[in-house]
Amino acid sequence: MSKKQSRQQVFTLLVEVGRNQGDGLPDEATGGALMCYASGIDEAEAVRETVAILKQADLAPLDVSGYGTLEERLAEGHDISQDEKDLMQRALDENSVIVAQMTPFFDSAV
Repeated sequence: MSKKQSRQQVFTLLVEVGRNQGDGLPDEATGGALMCYASGIDEAEAVRETVAILKQADLAPLDVSGYGTLEERLAEGHDISQDEKDLMQRALDENSVIVAQMTPFFDSAV
């Protein structure tokens, strides 16, 4: 018997987060943005899973922007490094959410 082809895909998501006690952001930060690679049958499932995992990590997701699958991003002309492709493959292999980058936001009105 051959293994059934997985319908899982990996989606690139940008998640904006607000502040929450124990969120791991610097004390002075007003929030942040996380670049995530999330597996799912469709983008809606990837978003749901990502938000659930981030909430478990004491983060406060406010907004999620989807940038599509690897194939969609390549078709749009995005320049995708091998490191990014490796992280996407890991998310697919592990059926998981990979947080690739976290950027804190700071209030610039000082």
